[in-house]
Amino acid sequence: MKAMQERKDILQVRDIHKDFSGLKVLTGVDFEVKENEKHAIIGPNGAGKTTLFNIISGKYKPSSGSIIFKGEDISGRSPHALTRMKICRSFQMTNVFKELNVFENVRAGVRCDHGLRYNFLKRPGSIPEVNEKTEEILALVGLADAGETPARELSYGQQRALEIAVTLSTEPELILLDEPTAGMTREETIEAIKMIDKVTANRTLVIIEHDMDVVFSLADTISVLHNGSILVSGRPEEIREDQRVKDAYLGEEAG
Repeated sequence: MKAMQERKDILQVRDIHKDFSGLKVLTGVDFEVKENEKHAIIGPNGAGKTTLFNIISGKYKPSSGSIIFKGEDISGRSPHALTRMKICRSFQMTNVFKELNVFENVRAGVRCDHGLRYNFLKRPGSIPEVNEKTEEILALVGLADAGETPARELSYGQQRALEIAVTLSTEPELILLDEPTAGMTREETIEAIKMIDKVTANRTLVIIEHDMDVVFSLADTISVLHNGSILVSGRPEEIREDQRVKDAYLGEEAG
């Protein structure tokens, strides 16, 4: 693996503050994410993880501070604008049309990425390059044999895989995953770890996840959010042994 210090920063979070009607949730968050790095954000409930993710993905505007992507300040830009910049967040099923089948869900995203709008004179299934890319993505997430299955009929683990497939359909450079294994069985989680590791190869990943087995299996770097700011960032082995992290969050889980 290429040494992390040789990679350029693709994402820089600079002194991010966020308050809601006087309630301070984030109080100066700073960290960097390298190109092709898998970066996990962990922390106890109420630390501000979801608020931070919502700011990075454009759902919220920061009260102050900057989000820098590839050298450009993207603070406060809409999720749609960020998707065009190749930043895509995976939500829990919000990007999936349950009445469409698996293939149709992913193909819709691929068409958008190709700049293709609906054409009444040209059926969606008649564009070979779109179909080929859709099949490639489905194979990557393990849904190659489920293309004709309505999304509503998938198992929970398959639904999450489809949601990630829809995320991949826009060819993102930066993928944001918010607790992708939440609600999964242990067997589903193991398969999800393998799938996420595969689909994020040569891409940059920022992930929020409570399951520490997932975090330590995937992350190159871990940032610990505590009381609205970053307590420490480091390699997994450093985080596992850091007494401050054990006291604030991991406890015996890190042992």
